Amino acid sequence: MRRLLPPGPDLTDADLTEPYAYPPDLDRPWVRVNFVSSLDGAVSVDGRSAGLGSAADKAVFGILRRLADVVLVGAGTARAERYRGARKPTVGRDTPPPIAVVTGSAALAPDLGLFTDTAVPTIVLTTAEAPADRRAALREAGGDVVELPDLAPATLLAELERRGLRRVLCEGGPGLHGDLVAAGAVDELCLTLAPLLAAGDAGRIARSAAGHDPETMTLESVLESEGNLLLRYRIRRSSEGA
Repeated sequence: MRRLLPPGPDLTDADLTEPYAYPPDLDRPWVRVNFVSSLDGAVSVDGRSAGLGSAADKAVFGILRRLADVVLVGAGTARAERYRGARKPTVGRDTPPPIAVVTGSAALAPDLGLFTDTAVPTIVLTTAEAPADRRAALREAGGDVVELPDLAPATLLAELERRGLRRVLCEGGPGLHGDLVAAGAVDELCLTLAPLLAAGDAGRIARSAAGHDPETMTLESVLESEGNLLLRYRIRRSSEGA
C-alpha cells in the first residue's frame, strides 16, 4: 500500500500495526470505528458490506481486529454480515478478542457462527427486558449473556471496561455507530473509500436522532491501494483547540 499521509515508504500488510496502533497506556475505553463506503456514501451493496471490499480493506480489517481487545457490533449487522465468532489471536495475546453483540431483544439464533464457530465465548450485551427464553438459549449455546440496565453507550463501555477491554473496535452497524457518535464516545474512525458509485438505497455509516452537533475530526493517516483510500481520523476534543 502507498502511504500518502504522513509521507513515508510503502507498507506491506505486516507493516500495518504501526499506523493503526492504539494510544499507549489507556486509562479508559478507546473506541475505534471501522467502516467501508462507496464514493457516493453507500455502506453496502445488496445489503452487505462485502460488495465494497478489496484486498487492502480486508488486510486493514484483519489488523484492526488483531489490535483490539474486543469487537463491538450491533445484532443487525452481525446477522446481515453472517458473523462468526472470534478465532484469530490478537497481537501479543494467546486468545482472540471476543465479539460483543449489542441486542435489546436477544434475537440471535443459537446456531449462528457467533456461538458455534468461535475460540472464545461471544459476549451478548442485552437487558432483562429481552425474552427470558432467548437469553437462556444463548447461554446454553455458550454465549456470555450480560443483562445491563440499558444499552446506552456509557453503559456498554462501562461493562467492557469492567472486563479490562479498553481497545474497542466497533464494526457497526449505522445505528450503533450513530448512538456512539451522539454520546461523544467515538475516538477514531477508520474509513475505507471504495472506488465505486453504488447508488441504490443503502444507508450511511452512522444514523441517530437529529439534534447532535457534528464532531470535528483530524486526519491522521491515508493509505492507497488500487484506488481504495484507507483513511484514519481522530476526534478533536474541545480541550485540544482548533
